Amino acid sequence: MLRTIDIIMIGAMAAAAAVTYQIKHHTDNKLEEVRRIEAEIKLEKDTIELLRADWALLTQPNRLERLTKVYAAELKLEPTAPEQLARPVELPMPKDQVPKPEVAEGEKSKDPVSDLITTGSVKP
Repeated sequence: MLRTIDIIMIGAMAAAAAVTYQIKHHTDNKLEEVRRIEAEIKLEKDTIELLRADWALLTQPNRLERLTKVYAAELKLEPTAPEQLARPVELPMPKDQVPKPEVAEGEKSKDPVSDLITTGSVKP
């Protein structure tokens, strides 16, 4: 009654059903993993938002001023004097930008190395 082609078709349908089930199962696992990762991302974003709010609360100037008054004896803080602050133009130059001192023609430098460099190593 059953022909060879019928048995081959039944086998092909069973194989197709098995492959379809495996693909669906794999897809469900991946979807579950995506949902888990999205939940972790949401938790991290909420944590960052909470930490930012906490930081804003902790760094309020009136709160810090109150704390400095309460702990003034232990901290011994003093206000910054205006002369303690320096503008960038007031800072010293880096060593590579410091100009070299110029020596007059009649004078000799106290540094023998610079004499060699300026006059050369050959004596006239």
